[in-house]
Amino acid sequence: MSAAAKRIVPLLDRILVQRVKPVERTASGIFIPEKAQQALNEGVVLAVGNGLVTKDGKNIPVNVAVGDRVLLPEYGGSAVKLGEEEFTLFRDSEILAKLNP
Repeated sequence: MSAAAKRIVPLLDRILVQRVKPVERTASGIFIPEKAQQALNEGVVLAVGNGLVTKDGKNIPVNVAVGDRVLLPEYGGSAVKLGEEEFTLFRDSEILAKLNP
């Protein structure tokens, strides 16, 4: 994990995700222009909050853990940029699925 990602500590049911970068070259080594690259809705969880607290004071933990690969919605989340790196904060309920290795 980068130093920039360590500086961000999500609160409550929020999850810090870094999107997977699209493939820049084909298998034969040909570069793909940025406009032709497909945007991936996949990311890696870098940090998670403690979970949501109900009115009764009970803690509902988040459904993912650090290091999980997740399927993200096409739109949504809050973009965060520290230096040259870009991250996105999502709520636990916005994450579509957890991907198995």
